[in-house]
Amino acid sequence: MTEAASLAVTDVVAGYGSVAVLNGVSITVRPGTITAVLGANGAGKTTLLRTISGFVRTRGGRVTLDDVSLTKLAPDHIARIGVAHVPEGQGVITELTVEENLKLGLLLRSRADRAAALNDIYGRFAILADRRRRLASTLSGGERQILVIARALLSAPRVLLLDEPSLGLAPRMVAQVLDLIRRLRDEAGLTVLLVEQNARGALSIADRGVVLNLGKVVAEADADALAADVQLRQHYLGF
Repeated sequence: MTEAASLAVTDVVAGYGSVAVLNGVSITVRPGTITAVLGANGAGKTTLLRTISGFVRTRGGRVTLDDVSLTKLAPDHIARIGVAHVPEGQGVITELTVEENLKLGLLLRSRADRAAALNDIYGRFAILADRRRRLASTLSGGERQILVIARALLSAPRVLLLDEPSLGLAPRMVAQVLDLIRRLRDEAGLTVLLVEQNARGALSIADRGVVLNLGKVVAEADADALAADVQLRQHYLGF
């Protein structure tokens, strides 16, 4: 794994067409930590990730990876300098095998590094090694989520953006996916920005939490502090 980076979103305004979805959002993610982005549907969580990864252009403010500005860069350039984005909905190509899906994550690596990187992923994710020759269509929802996260890791990211990785999964698989994200921080030192509707689960593994409402940050604190704030939880987080 490459060295983790800090990610800073500063006074960002962004949206679609004439509609501004983010209105002056500022978030800092420290290297080697998990920051959970929480809030109701329509709060701007997915737009935040899409703006960081370059799929939505900023109208104001800036996004930086360490000291490098991402604000005007194309998505492929942002990916090449170390930001991997796993969008909502898993995104596996079901007609391909598990290994063929994984190899898509190797396109940003030099040819000399690809075999070793793939072997490292199989060592880290035994479930994928066992199923490498199977079509991705045969995997469960949880296994597909592990596959897309593993594919993102093959690009050697410095920051991992995860959009609703537990969405639609059975409770047992939700626990496994959240534990995987925690281990990526603890064992690989990866910097993670995690968007989740499962606020309780996200705060259980995160270092910091940010609550969005209607495109604005309404709370930001250590994860334990947010989880303990009964009024905030009831008003914005639903638990």
